[in-house]
Amino acid sequence: MFALIDCNNFYASCERVFRPDLNGKPIVVLSNNDGCVIARSNEAKNLGIPMGAPAFEYEKLFNHHKVHVFSANFALYGDMSNRVMTILSDYSPQMEIYSIDESFLKLKGFDLFNLQSYGEEMRKKVTKWTGIPISVGIAPTKSLSKLANRIVKKYPEQTKGCYIIDSYEKRIKALKWLKIENVWGIGRQHTKRLQAQNVFTAYDFTQLSDDWVKNNLTIVGLRLKHDLQGIPTLDLTEAQMKKNIATTRSFETNYTKFEELAERVSTFASSCAEKLRKQKSCCNSLMVFIHTNGHRKDLPQYSRNIVVKLPFATNSTIELSGFALKALKKIFKDGYAYKKAGVIVQDFTPENRIQQTLFDNRNERHIPLMQTIDKLNLQFGQQKIRLASQDTKRVWKMKQQKLSPHYTTNLNDIITINV
Repeated sequence: MFALIDCNNFYASCERVFRPDLNGKPIVVLSNNDGCVIARSNEAKNLGIPMGAPAFEYEKLFNHHKVHVFSANFALYGDMSNRVMTILSDYSPQMEIYSIDESFLKLKGFDLFNLQSYGEEMRKKVTKWTGIPISVGIAPTKSLSKLANRIVKKYPEQTKGCYIIDSYEKRIKALKWLKIENVWGIGRQHTKRLQAQNVFTAYDFTQLSDDWVKNNLTIVGLRLKHDLQGIPTLDLTEAQMKKNIATTRSFETNYTKFEELAERVSTFASSCAEKLRKQKSCCNSLMVFIHTNGHRKDLPQYSRNIVVKLPFATNSTIELSGFALKALKKIFKDGYAYKKAGVIVQDFTPENRIQQTLFDNRNERHIPLMQTIDKLNLQFGQQKIRLASQDTKRVWKMKQQKLSPHYTTNLNDIITINV
C-alpha cells in the first residue's frame, strides 16, 4: 500500500499557524515581486480568485472582500515543510518527498495494521505538532493514493481526513467519480486526445486497450493505466541530482546601468554556487541572460543570453561570479531598461570526481573557504557573508510589501505571546 500525504492549502496554512485570527478568512499568497496569486485558501477560492491572477487586477476584489494578501515567505514555508516531512518519516522507512507540501509513504509490511487508524493518527500528530492540516490517501498504488487523497479534499468531514481504497468496489467507484482532466499525470493535450475518444473519466481511461494507450500516450501513459487498474507499476523515486540550477529574478524597477545588473548577476551566481555545494556538484558551463520588459511597448526591446564553457569544473562562489560577470559584459548594451536577468549553471560533475587538467584548475584554497562561508550563513542567516560585488544591504531586491515575519528561521522575528 501507498499513502499520499498532502498539506491542505499549505502556504495559507503556514501563515495561519502564527496568525490564528486568520482561520476561516480568505488568504492569497503572491509570487516574486508580488506579481500574481500562487496560493489560495478555500475561502479565497470560493470568491472566484483564480490561480495566477495578477494582483493589481484583483486589488479591488481583495479590498472589497477583505482578503488577506501575503508576499511569498519561502523561508518560512520551507522550514514548516521540513518539520512536516520529518514527522511523516517516522511512519515508514520508505518515503518520497514529492513536493514542498506532498510526500508518498510506502506501507510495505503493514498488513496487520489498521491503516484507517494509522492515517488518522498521522494526521492528528502533524496537525498537533506543526499546526498544518493534512489529508491522507491510502491505496495499493501511487496513482490510486493520489485519487484517495483527492476524495479526502472533496469530502473532508465524511472521510475524517483519511480515505483508503482497499477493495475492487471502492476503486471502481472512485475511478468513475474522477474526471479525466483531474487524473495525476494527464495533461491538457492528453485530455483533449482522450476526450476525442469519449474518455471522460479515469474509469473510461482504464478500459482503453494497452496498444492504443502506448501508441498515443507512450509507455508512461501505459504505466499510469496499469497503476489505476490497481497493478503496482509506479514505485517511489529516489531524490536525483539536479541537471541544472537556475537563479532568475524580475526586478522591482528597470535597470539601465551595467553596475546595477552586475550586482544582481553576481548575487544570482552566488546562489547557484551555494546550491551546487549543497548537492556536492561542480558545473562545467553556465548561461547568463538579460532582457527588457516586453510589456513596455513604449521602450526599446532587447533580449540576449550567452553560454560559457568553463575552463574547469567549480562550485566556488568567487569563480562562478567572476565567469558570470565576464559573460554579462559580452551581452550588455547601453540604452535599454532591463527588467529581468538570470544565471543557469549546467553540465555537472560530482565534486569528488573532478578531472584535473595540466594548466587550468579550480583554486583549491576556495574549498575550505566556501565550507566556512556556508557554515556561517547557516548559523547567522542567509547571505550574511557575501562577495564585495554584491549588495551589502539586501539579499534579494524584490518587491515584498506584504511579507510576514520569518517566525521559525530568524530570532528577530520569533513570535511574541502575551500572557
